[in-house]
Amino acid sequence: MNENNNNKEVILLSDPTQYIMHPFFHKQIVFTGALSTMTRSEAAKKVRTLGGIMQGAVTKDTDFVILGKNHRGMSSKHSKAHQLISLGYDIQIMSEDDFIWVLSLPKEYLPSTSEPY
Repeated sequence: MNENNNNKEVILLSDPTQYIMHPFFHKQIVFTGALSTMTRSEAAKKVRTLGGIMQGAVTKDTDFVILGKNHRGMSSKHSKAHQLISLGYDIQIMSEDDFIWVLSLPKEYLPSTSEPY
């Protein structure tokens, strides 16, 4: 892994003609509430390694909102996700346990000539 001038991680595949197939690949993800199993920084790094995109706030472009186990009530991010879902946006709200399970799914490397799902 290398870092660019903006201090954001750049993840390079060993073969640039391949891309990653994983549920978080090219998906925008937001965390709300404290995670009990890892820091947000560690979780964000794992998401980026799988091709996911971290967001600081819930927007209409958000794909997943991850609820940390150590949340109290409904956060503003959780509430915003529910509001956007009620307007027809496809946002998945996921518990921390489910997030850990999805992280454990194997990533597949496919030739770039195939279309991502």
